[in-house]
Amino acid sequence: MTRVGWLKLAIFPLCLVPLAWLVWNAANSNLGANPIEAITHSTGDWTLRLLLITLAITPLRKLTGQLWLIQLRRMFGLFAYFYACLHFLTYIWLDQGFDVHSIAKDVYKRPFITLGFTAFVLLLPLAVTSTRKMIQRLGGRRWQWLHRLIYLSAAAAIVHFTWAMKKDHHRPIEYGIVLAVLLGYRVVVWAMPKVAGKRGGATAVADAAGD
Repeated sequence: MTRVGWLKLAIFPLCLVPLAWLVWNAANSNLGANPIEAITHSTGDWTLRLLLITLAITPLRKLTGQLWLIQLRRMFGLFAYFYACLHFLTYIWLDQGFDVHSIAKDVYKRPFITLGFTAFVLLLPLAVTSTRKMIQRLGGRRWQWLHRLIYLSAAAAIVHFTWAMKKDHHRPIEYGIVLAVLLGYRVVVWAMPKVAGKRGGATAVADAAGD
């Protein structure tokens, strides 16, 4: 087995530790006075953390030159979706009791629920198209454009978290700062060749004028 294979084998159970800890606390009645809220916050937190880790893989790969890191992105992304599913299931099952009418009313009337639902829906096509066959079927360029939805999903999730927390906005702000840095890095990388191209063009024009 390759080094990456061993690393994936180690990362997989580590990504399940938050769930195991949640199940352990639930089994031992250690979730506090409001267990549903505790489960909701835990699964939501880990969804955001894993989304940000997924987004950090590409910048980390480029800055360190460790190209093998890209092989971990899919695993982190799928685990982010897994915890998003648990977060969503907590809401529709434990909180709403699968009451479709109540859920639809909640999504329509409460903006933070609407944003949370939007963030979850945006992750669905990314999870579905995460396989190599889907990449080949869509083509690399279209696949990349589709998977940029992760930025919108992460942003919507952070705003959802901010609005859901009525008083303490400390953690949502931290997540927002991390997302802003990751997106800022991508903007800089995208803009640098264009700026360099314009400077090169201006230099060529000036040289021609001097001749």
